Amino acid sequence: MGKDLKGRELGTGIRQRKDGRYEARAVVQGVEISIYGLQLKQLRKDFEKAKEQAKQNVNAKRSNITLNEWFEEWFTKCKVPVIKETSIFPMKSKYYNTFGRILGDKKVTDILNIDIQEAVNTLQKEGRAASSMRDALGRVRECLESAKRNKIISENPCFEIVVPWENKKKKIRFLSVEEQRLFLQTVEDNWYKEMFYIMFLTGMRIGEVGGLKWKDVDFKNNCININRSLSCNYIDGVKKIMLTTPKTHNSYRTIPFMGEAREMFLAQKEKQDALRKKLGSRYRGKGEFSDLVFCTTMGSPILRYHAEKECKKVVKEINETEAYEAARENRVPVVFEDVYPHAIRHTFCSRCFESDIKPKIVQALMGHQHYSTTIEIYTHVTQLKFDEEVKKFGRAL
Repeated sequence: MGKDLKGRELGTGIRQRKDGRYEARAVVQGVEISIYGLQLKQLRKDFEKAKEQAKQNVNAKRSNITLNEWFEEWFTKCKVPVIKETSIFPMKSKYYNTFGRILGDKKVTDILNIDIQEAVNTLQKEGRAASSMRDALGRVRECLESAKRNKIISENPCFEIVVPWENKKKKIRFLSVEEQRLFLQTVEDNWYKEMFYIMFLTGMRIGEVGGLKWKDVDFKNNCININRSLSCNYIDGVKKIMLTTPKTHNSYRTIPFMGEAREMFLAQKEKQDALRKKLGSRYRGKGEFSDLVFCTTMGSPILRYHAEKECKKVVKEINETEAYEAARENRVPVVFEDVYPHAIRHTFCSRCFESDIKPKIVQALMGHQHYSTTIEIYTHVTQLKFDEEVKKFGRAL
């Protein structure tokens, strides 16, 4: 509250200056107002008129805002402060590659329900995955709901939109016991042997593997603590590697040493120490990356790219060996399906279920946020067991 020279209250934003003039100041939706006058009554009228004019000017500006312009304002003010830095680029890219590309230049006030539906139909014709379309639509719906709350539009056009659902059942790739044995046998002389063993023995995400530090490996209590993840993203066209928080709050977890985990960690420590000594100042793991458990042959952090590349090399070697053996034995070769880092995570999960570990315990070990994710793998594993048991029936005659 402002006051006059005698200390009397004049109202919000109004005060009397030493020269006797009255001053009214305010900021209306980013528009600064500052007016002066000798007559308080007239000043108040002019002040209210100026504030109303500022509102109208803002509303006029907003009425012409395009979807892309509003998305930028909404995303910067409402989403960026509450999401991980590594999520900013992927979220914006998905929007601009879908609805932003098709409807971005259209004024928010002109976008109708049919426009959103036509955009979805266009994305479907382009071969976009249904899950990708639903995700992008959810982002636009949230953006336009904010436009509604800010009185730019009266209704959100993103509701009652028909999005196609994928009919094909998603295949979950995990290795059988024999495949896992063959894979690990093939990496016996590989630099990444210990890393692959730990992946099979813990079910960690590849980002968690890359972000694991020696201080997280508790040899006293025989467990590892997941506290961070390694991320690689392009921000403004520049490649940036950083250590971030794990994927979800459930991802913070403790995984006990299982199988040969302790043995593999000790072997990795010995191998890494020898590499540091050999490379000296050329060892690339420096600063916040100096304490990472797993690294490349030059000491650099392990990214998804490195793990995927090594998986492909292992699968290629297995299939080449099998092709040679099959030709020598005059039979059809058994193709070893592609393996990627997340397939190894699925494999750990399936081994847990095959060992009759309860689903809730498996969820905790995996760091799944939703129980349904764990059960999806459990259902897949039990279905395979069911099929194997049914095959035992044999013939009726």
